[in-house]
Amino acid sequence: EVQLAESGGGSVQPGESLRLSCVGSGFIWHGAYMMWVRQAPGKGLEWLLGISSGGAVTFYSDSVKGRFTASRDNDKNTMYLQLNGLKIEDTATYYCTRNGIRGQGTQVTVSS
Repeated sequence: EVQLAESGGGSVQPGESLRLSCVGSGFIWHGAYMMWVRQAPGKGLEWLLGISSGGAVTFYSDSVKGRFTASRDNDKNTMYLQLNGLKIEDTATYYCTRNGIRGQGTQVTVSS
């Protein structure tokens, strides 16, 4: 069974940073293309970026390009999303996803 578990969210002020983690199990992690998405209150899913098995990042959202970065540690079946320069509009539940399967998400709240 494919399982994904996100962590690392929290409440921060504008301009601060967070690092989110996603641990996967039940599939061959090192070969998997993984993605990060988010869902703000009352809005649909926003696809943020994808990361290849080798660590190459493709951004799908211009709103986070230049502020967010992604990496992965295949030895730990873990990938990371570094959120820098957070804005109020970044408030959302963040999910890692593979083939349409998501974890439970981790909440990021940015407020002054």
